[in-house]
Amino acid sequence: MRAFGFLSFGHYGSGPADNGFGAKTSLHSALDLAVGADELGVNGAYFRVHHFAKQNASPMPLLSAIAARTKGIEVGTGVIDMRYENPLYLAEEAAALDLLSDGRVALGISRGSPEPARRGWEAFGYEGDAPAGADMAREKFAKFMRAVRGETMTDADPAQFGPGQRLRVEPHSPELHKHIWWGAGSRDTARWAGEQGVNMMSSTLLTEADGTAFGDLQAEQIDVFRQSFADAGHGWTPRVSVSRSVFPIMDNRDRLYFGLGGRESNDQIGVIDGLRSTFGKTYADTPDRLIEQLRDDAAVMSADTLMLTVPNQLGTEFNLHILESFAKHVAPELGWKPNTEGPVEGDAA
Repeated sequence: MRAFGFLSFGHYGSGPADNGFGAKTSLHSALDLAVGADELGVNGAYFRVHHFAKQNASPMPLLSAIAARTKGIEVGTGVIDMRYENPLYLAEEAAALDLLSDGRVALGISRGSPEPARRGWEAFGYEGDAPAGADMAREKFAKFMRAVRGETMTDADPAQFGPGQRLRVEPHSPELHKHIWWGAGSRDTARWAGEQGVNMMSSTLLTEADGTAFGDLQAEQIDVFRQSFADAGHGWTPRVSVSRSVFPIMDNRDRLYFGLGGRESNDQIGVIDGLRSTFGKTYADTPDRLIEQLRDDAAVMSADTLMLTVPNQLGTEFNLHILESFAKHVAPELGWKPNTEGPVEGDAA
């Protein structure tokens, strides 16, 4: 691990019990958190994308606002659900964001996680031939990547350009293809992502459960991805991220919210989309104990970037406290380099 960022699920509410933490408050809090994190040297601000839910849904306005207010922090998603997207419009937006941010983009894309809506992508005007829409997501992703890489996508008007001319999506950002990530939840998906020539965000859950520890499963997945990427001969070094819930216990308020759960917390086994899956444990302990525990997490130490899932509804001030505690007391012992030292680099196979 050389870099860390925060991953916000963007939850908000609208009832009296939510203390006014609605969509507007959530968005402004996310912006303020990213600005504060940038000042701390945190490497990334990443946001989950969920539709038909009281969570982040349309990331580009938020990411653009963050990019305009910050200097070093990476802005991205974890992940955009490709089932809901128009590939060429997303390519236009992504290129504009990459250019505005001077290349500080880490756009995570995948099939997405289970949604509240039943086949909600069809309400957006897209149809898939499988119940979960996975095949549709990959087909649309392939078209998106062709546009991102600058391939021509449609015939030009011969009256304006002459016969036989074709057009690419504009604007075009030449390095954007190196800033695209695929969210992978299995070794097979990791191998596929390597073949496609994109970076990999290892999911918060893995659709595999054979008794192996979550971190060890992810480390195997990372190895598979990097070898697949190298075998495909893409000619550059990809990045890999993993996400964890990590809470340094610094005071009584931290203890009230999280206790000292690091000693007792274990990986969890569940079923997602009919697949037996493994969920990672929560780390909540004193900084010295967290350093020991995270050093023993094979995936955290293998990935170049760690995403810390933050409880966004607890507000900007408390989440900055979490990030600052991790930056000062834990991250340096794990190999962290702040964003002032430049862009994060990946590792070869």
